[in-house]
Amino acid sequence: MIRPVDKNTLFYGDNLPILRDYIADESVDLIYLDPPFNSNRSYNVLFKDESGKDSESQITAFEDTWHWGNETEETYHFLIRYAPAQVTTMISSLRKFIGANQMMAYLVMMTARLIELHRVLKSTGSIYLHCDPTASHYLKIVLDSVFGVDKFVNEIIWQRTSSHNDSKKWASVHDIILFYQKGNTFVWNPIYTAHDESYVENFYRYKDERGVYRLHEIIRTASMGPRPNLAYEYKGYKPEWGWRMIREKVEKLDSENRLEWSKTGRPYLKRYLHEQEGNPINTVITDIPPLSGQAGEKLGYPTQKPLALLERIIQASSDEGDVVLDPFCGCGTAIAAAQKLNRKWIGIDVTHLSIALLKYRLKDSFSLVEKKDYFVVGEPESIDGARQLAKDDRYQFQWWALSLIQAKPLGGEAGSREGKKGSDKGIDGVISFLNEKNKLERILIQVKSGHVKSGDVRDLRGVVEREEAAIGVFITLEEPSKDMLTEAVSSGYYRSTLWQQDYPRIQILTIEQLLDDKTIDMPKSVPGQFKQAEKIKKREGTQGELGI
Repeated sequence: MIRPVDKNTLFYGDNLPILRDYIADESVDLIYLDPPFNSNRSYNVLFKDESGKDSESQITAFEDTWHWGNETEETYHFLIRYAPAQVTTMISSLRKFIGANQMMAYLVMMTARLIELHRVLKSTGSIYLHCDPTASHYLKIVLDSVFGVDKFVNEIIWQRTSSHNDSKKWASVHDIILFYQKGNTFVWNPIYTAHDESYVENFYRYKDERGVYRLHEIIRTASMGPRPNLAYEYKGYKPEWGWRMIREKVEKLDSENRLEWSKTGRPYLKRYLHEQEGNPINTVITDIPPLSGQAGEKLGYPTQKPLALLERIIQASSDEGDVVLDPFCGCGTAIAAAQKLNRKWIGIDVTHLSIALLKYRLKDSFSLVEKKDYFVVGEPESIDGARQLAKDDRYQFQWWALSLIQAKPLGGEAGSREGKKGSDKGIDGVISFLNEKNKLERILIQVKSGHVKSGDVRDLRGVVEREEAAIGVFITLEEPSKDMLTEAVSSGYYRSTLWQQDYPRIQILTIEQLLDDKTIDMPKSVPGQFKQAEKIKKREGTQGELGI
């Protein structure tokens, strides 16, 4: 039997086996997922038949296309054989209608995962699936079959951008969030947004010693019909259709100076602005803008969502101490929101880049330390594991290695993994710190998983000098040669006046040393230094040719 995850945990790997192997039945209170899909591609291309192609369904960092291949075919037949009857009928019907293409591959892989997410969700839990109009109508059918038609709660529209340059059709500016419950009841905490300024200006036109107020009807209209028990006279006024409240309530409001009488003798209730909770959140979200280029929380992840959006969802559909799960956590906005709102959390992602970004975010925003404040499951814990990762995927290895020294990766722009090295000038990661003059300094990191030689160290030294960086770090899976160590030593030192100490200008660290907790010899951080460095980076803009 699977034991419930009892501590905040990040999982590296495919979320389907992780859900099956690690997450217990009915152990999660709220699920938010923003599954990757390349909706920017031509809609027609997504429905192009792919049968006969030997391509596996895969997700790589910032490359979110799913394909119909052997893995998808196997998953499809698993669903036909073992899924609940209504799911089997749904998925087979969709394949007949859609065919074997990228869209169908996406729906097959999502169906398998949604079955597991339904299993791990508590009976009082909720699930929010974030998508766009490209596949939302199909995903709704899948959710209907997995959760039940009667478990649909809302379709939420989030305006993700104010404009979109498309002169050939209606501009697409919104995402869709599908909200389902699992059982007959679900956690719901009412959330209110501020009143619109124009609404306040037009309706709250009166003021007294208590504050600004508007006038609200307290008598019944013809459309409401008569109520005999509310047909009474008060201070000479007897409404034709009666009052909206009992006499005792009217008398109490009048004694509190909360009634206002018009010149015709008609009474109104004073509704004070400061006593109103605001507007209840609705299914069209226009008050949470997308992340702009200057947004302080922007991490460079192309599908990153605003923290405020996830906070609203988590506040509305969970309580403090509840467990929040994001099975496609990316750069971890849902995890960050859960941590901020005092929820427990579980995050899963298939790339080490995402896990690395999340580690930085948890440290920088909440000072959380791995193995103390949360666990990471699925990363290499031995040199043999590191070698296997390097063999399987050298870029995943690179991102994982950078996370061991808390370096921020470079070159993770959208595009294929093959094109990833485009503009990083041989540098894979960077660490920023401030010197004694409050100037931004950088440590440049290069990671090698294959054969290394002294020329590699010389090349790194040249980049450090060209970029006027403080220190260069060479991380290697293999042991460095004597010539490499000599080359590093001959590169001199970086002098920190602030700490009155010298640090080797070029440093070589092996993966084995990093696994033994050895790290970079560098100036210590001072409290608040990271946030200050981030402000300086935004103010100064591009840092040299690296664009750091």
